[in-house]
Amino acid sequence: MGLREDAAEIQDELAGLRRELHQVPEEGLHLPRTQQRMLTALEPLPLGVRTGAGLSSVTAVLRGGAPGPVVLLRGDMDALPVTESSGVDYQSRHDGMMHACGHDLHTAGLVGAARLLSARRADLAGDVVFMFQPGEEGYDGAGRMIDEGVLTAAGRPVEAAYGLHVLSSILDRGVFASRPGPLMAGSAGLFVTVVGAGGHGSRPHATLDPVPPACEMVTALQTMITRRFDAFEPVVLTVGTFHAGTRRNVIPDEASFEATVRAFDPSVHAELGRHAVRLCEQIAAAHGLRAEVRYEPEYPVTVNDPDEHEFAASTARELFGAERVAELRHPLTGSEDFSRVLERVPGAFVFLGACATGDPETAPGNHSPRALYDDSVLADGAALLAELAVRRLGRPPVAQSTS
Repeated sequence: MGLREDAAEIQDELAGLRRELHQVPEEGLHLPRTQQRMLTALEPLPLGVRTGAGLSSVTAVLRGGAPGPVVLLRGDMDALPVTESSGVDYQSRHDGMMHACGHDLHTAGLVGAARLLSARRADLAGDVVFMFQPGEEGYDGAGRMIDEGVLTAAGRPVEAAYGLHVLSSILDRGVFASRPGPLMAGSAGLFVTVVGAGGHGSRPHATLDPVPPACEMVTALQTMITRRFDAFEPVVLTVGTFHAGTRRNVIPDEASFEATVRAFDPSVHAELGRHAVRLCEQIAAAHGLRAEVRYEPEYPVTVNDPDEHEFAASTARELFGAERVAELRHPLTGSEDFSRVLERVPGAFVFLGACATGDPETAPGNHSPRALYDDSVLADGAALLAELAVRRLGRPPVAQSTS
């Protein structure tokens, strides 16, 4: 049987693992329960396994039956600080935490790929590194795993890397989609604290109220984007938190907010940072207050190598049919720390539609507390990852010039 047929036989087991993980989500770099569950799942397989020193990562290496290159497959494991309201019977048991981005599917799918490839170990000409990563959601877990040596875990450098990400909306269930070049935006964080002098709400003239200037900054930042940047240069700035005060009749000493910024050009990020910092500082100064502003780059742009993208797309078309493979017209403004890997290694990142409602246009999206993922796509996701590894390891080496 082929990989797709073998994957279908373990679909129910992968779905069971995914639902188990969904009930016990963990956030950040330290995921002790998730890590232990991965170690248990991988224990029967012929893998060399090691865990991270400074984070709950798992790196597993499968040695092929013959010498060859090294391919990396990645699955992220962390959840989000979101209170789930999806209504599924395997809903999160951890209050205020949810696998709202589908990383439980990524983790279970990578276990599936490890099982499929382990059964074909003798036929592999090269090695496969399985990268089980914590801390994708803003903690730079990929960067930390790179620092701890995941790209040389097989004893020599990884030559190609592949990853999947499920979507609860946008794509029809079972559809694979990607694009060559920029696929996802680079990200940065904007952190602003407006420092004033609080007092009684009935006497604002006797205070330095930080709330109105902070509100002014939020709207001014949006105007700045439309006036400082070309309309054809995608830039997104979203304020996700705003904090000020304790009671309606108390003017606080400080007001603060945090924003996420997305763009596809590093020079745009740098320019946006300069403009945003100056704007907030000067608005505060105009009101006689002071602003403490930080602009912190986070993840770089996720860029698919054009050749590796075409390799991944053609492999998916052969496995599942052309009707289930799409090329995205535009990149997505979400960000990914798999970009850290793709900065160093040619590879491809692919989206997989896992919409559970039947209507991706109206379905709650990734990060929503109501996000629903159809885990019937797990077998196909695992099969594609495994097939990419098999074919990439079987690709003849590039001839070296003697001139």
